[in-house]
Amino acid sequence: MIKSKEELNNYITADRKALDMKHPFLASLTFGEHARIRNYLTTLRYTEYYSQKSGLIGKILYGIQNLNLRRKSLKYGIYIAPNSIGKGLNLPHPGFIRVDSFVKIGANCTILPMVLFGKAHPTDNTQIIIGDNCYFGVGSSVIGKNIKIGNNVTVAAGAVVTKDIPDNVVVAGIPAKIIKYKE
Repeated sequence: MIKSKEELNNYITADRKALDMKHPFLASLTFGEHARIRNYLTTLRYTEYYSQKSGLIGKILYGIQNLNLRRKSLKYGIYIAPNSIGKGLNLPHPGFIRVDSFVKIGANCTILPMVLFGKAHPTDNTQIIIGDNCYFGVGSSVIGKNIKIGNNVTVAAGAVVTKDIPDNVVVAGIPAKIIKYKE
């Protein structure tokens, strides 16, 4: 949760550093895909910041940012619930990505398009917790009840994670199995 203006700037800076844009101004002029992602993430972080504010002005600013985030979610096909992802998020390409409020993701994670974090059944009261420095390949899914994924985990493209995953591994397959241990 982003509580101060300094923390907001740290999150935005870490997200922009993770995108590694060489020429952000030119990307915005030429409607580059990284400019859209950068814009979305900045709006997400401002929404997280204003969600912590109280008082009438804080609630109005939160409402404006939340509407702006919802508009961009529909426009870009990315839905990330506020206060669900740590700083340094890297979305290399735009495309369908869904991270609901029951998902908590650590810092410096990379998520490629067509990634889904979901419940096994709509009425499940579940929580998915993901560590720092994780990588989710194209089309991977994390589906189930109360799943924990450790730090430094790589989920291969198309993998379906249904069980807990320890730290420092690469998983692949349906259902996902450990195929390699990282050193």
